[in-house]
Amino acid sequence: MKNIGCVVIVVVLGLALLFAGSLVGLNNRLVALQEGMSAAWAQVETVLQRRYDLIPNLVNTVKGYAEHEKGLFEEVARLRSQWAAARSVDEKVEAAGQLEGRIGRLLLVAEQYPQLKANESFRDLQHELAGTENRIAVERQRYNEAVRAYNVAVRQFPGSLVAAYRGFAPSDAYFESADAAKDVPQVDFGRAEGEKQ
Repeated sequence: MKNIGCVVIVVVLGLALLFAGSLVGLNNRLVALQEGMSAAWAQVETVLQRRYDLIPNLVNTVKGYAEHEKGLFEEVARLRSQWAAARSVDEKVEAAGQLEGRIGRLLLVAEQYPQLKANESFRDLQHELAGTENRIAVERQRYNEAVRAYNVAVRQFPGSLVAAYRGFAPSDAYFESADAAKDVPQVDFGRAEGEKQ
């Protein structure tokens, strides 16, 4: 009888250690996924910062050709400042989405000026911006995948038990397309004001 009691105690202790180990493992996985999500966001911020560093040069190049678009230039500058002042991921996502639409409009304005399109500085900036936009798309996708993996781990059983106990909450800070991206752009192939016929 004494041997059976010892075996039961060893089995119970073994199961308790196994259970505790799995809880620690789940907790560590959630921490790793949360850190992965933060690292992916840092990459998004890095490429967004590159875009915002290019914008003043692009705006100044276009300004010389399209002075009547002053409101657009002011809006781009305001949104760029709004992104820099944003503190949370949600605020930065919102500001980045709004600015994206204005950059598209800025490039559309530039299309109306053949002299500007022929300007080497403008072409170089446009190529740099296009490359940056591709990087942004890749990093946004990676970030969204990191958020998805984290959310799945937080919501699935038994991870949901550890998440609830340790305070891990699902994230809803996905990058989505801006509302302006859903609108069909209006392209006017007519001559710009002041252009020679």
